[in-house]
Amino acid sequence: MKILVTGTDGYIGVQLGPYLVQRGHDVVGLDTGFYRDRPLYDAGLPDLTVLRKDVRHIVETDLRGFDAVVHLAELSNDPLGQLNPALTFRINHAASVRLATLARAAGVERFVYASSCSVYGVGSEEFKTEASPVSPQTAYAECKALVERDVGALAGPNFHPTFLRNSTAFGASPSMRFDIVLNNLAGHAWTSRTIAMSSDGTPWRPLVHILDIAEAVACVLSAPVEAVSGEVFNVGDESQNYRVREVAEVVAAAFPGCAVTFGPSGGDNRSYRVSFEKIRRHLPSFACRHDAAAGARELRSVFERIGLTRATFEGRPYTRLRQLEHLLATGQLDADLFWIRD
Repeated sequence: MKILVTGTDGYIGVQLGPYLVQRGHDVVGLDTGFYRDRPLYDAGLPDLTVLRKDVRHIVETDLRGFDAVVHLAELSNDPLGQLNPALTFRINHAASVRLATLARAAGVERFVYASSCSVYGVGSEEFKTEASPVSPQTAYAECKALVERDVGALAGPNFHPTFLRNSTAFGASPSMRFDIVLNNLAGHAWTSRTIAMSSDGTPWRPLVHILDIAEAVACVLSAPVEAVSGEVFNVGDESQNYRVREVAEVVAAAFPGCAVTFGPSGGDNRSYRVSFEKIRRHLPSFACRHDAAAGARELRSVFERIGLTRATFEGRPYTRLRQLEHLLATGQLDADLFWIRD
């Protein structure tokens, strides 16, 4: 299968592209290049052909000849989405729907969209299923829900979109992110020997390793279209619904001698547990192979190998909001996050 993967310089995309190549696919990447500099380490991954283009500049001819598009290229988390909510909607919602519309017109049969369990927002103790009401709390999460709605409406006999509501990702990647919970706690544990929680850690979060996300994508692409067309799947495993304090304790176990402290109940009220029964039913070959403990040990091994310093851990390339703020402040990007060319 010939596949276009958008966002191949990103945290997940840099692993997903080669993963699909290893599964026998012909993969072309697309990325505008916000995060292509200063990889955290060399993972020895094969190089991909990458189209250096903003997803907002894609035209129909760019998409002809592809069997599938896997779309990751958006502003990638809640703080980044709040930098400019109106711009977030133009990129994450409008440009994503436009990309799917162009893909359908170009004859692309499958469209896999990286959505997020953050669409559930605030929950109670019951497990959220794909049929549960969504309650997005941020521009980032609201855009995910809107793309599911609007791209889902494009489904037809020759166009089969699938929406993967990924749990909060973790795990090592050359295009590392230290602005997501397990990776952030592991970085603090290694560089300062402390995990100082600003809240009491009671909210629930489902977690999933980035290679298990890649496996979910691969399973969707190989599944019969009738099993995945127009479907939404939570991606993860019930055993990986954690309270945030449990994640901190798992990380501390992988970094002996690290002290863990907790604060008062915080203002972030996002809390949800998620059911993953549907993905197992529709995609029986899918299974998560990495839990939080394995992810923490993996990160410790990487940190030891590269000699991770506090300066690197806190460096802007590995926190998405800081990186974009730098590119804006240094005049490399304009206010709409387009590159300024000489």
